[in-house]
Amino acid sequence: MSVRELVVLGTASQVPTRHRNHNGYLLRWDGHGLLFDPGEGTQRQMLRAGVAAHDLNRICVTHFHGDHSLGLAGVIQRINLDQVPHQVTAHFPESGRHFFERLRYATAYRESVELTEAPVAEDGVLAVTEAFALEARRLSHPVESFGYRLVEPDGRRLLPERLAAHGIKGPDVGRIQREGALRGVGLDEVSEVRRGQRFAFVMDTRLCDGVHALAEGADMLVIESTFLDADVRLAEDHGHLTAGQAAAVARDAGVRHLVLTHFSQRYSDPSEFERQARAAGFAGELSIAQDLMRVPVPKRT
Repeated sequence: MSVRELVVLGTASQVPTRHRNHNGYLLRWDGHGLLFDPGEGTQRQMLRAGVAAHDLNRICVTHFHGDHSLGLAGVIQRINLDQVPHQVTAHFPESGRHFFERLRYATAYRESVELTEAPVAEDGVLAVTEAFALEARRLSHPVESFGYRLVEPDGRRLLPERLAAHGIKGPDVGRIQREGALRGVGLDEVSEVRRGQRFAFVMDTRLCDGVHALAEGADMLVIESTFLDADVRLAEDHGHLTAGQAAAVARDAGVRHLVLTHFSQRYSDPSEFERQARAAGFAGELSIAQDLMRVPVPKRT
């Protein structure tokens, strides 16, 4: 059974709190598992959320600040301890390769798993599978940072009334899907394009072209909102977004489900993030991330 959901492992910015672990986000996409920004404590949060090392196929690090990457050592060693039987690929900024290597070999352990390093040096497509293409875009932060975007290929949706008009039924329905034509009738005559789904992950950044490119048309956008709007100057100085800025990006990009996360410890009331996001004009589905929550990717329209 295919599952598409976000599992939130941690939501804290810079330092954990009593109720927020450091960052960590698992995207389940059918049979694939993509772990984004494993901060300190991610391995334990995986246990609490029912996420196993075997669930991981890719690790995507946006940048090498500790709240987004200090959990790498534990996660990588757990992948090896559990002898994950499939290849795991790690994406991270090329400029931070030395940090990745230090975390990968932070302590002694026995390597038993093929962990492929696939660093990111520029905007573009990182990987293409049958299920999706994984893209990266440069963000604006004091250290080099990239956001990630997953794009499912477009498909076809069969139209029953057109099939019936051409007398296509039973096993012939499957045949025209496989072969693209049947008795002079093309697949495009009895179907329409079904737009592939899109997921975007945007962490530490100011507003920039990369933010908008990642968010464009996303079915789900996971985006940092470290500060409330009153602290916009702090956000700009430290390379972050406010709740209103993140929501305005989602509004203009046509995002269906917005997930706000990465909250500064200075704020204890998450409802204010929701209020400011709505005040910015975002009218779609909205989640204020909490540790260990699960957020389904919206169903196709």
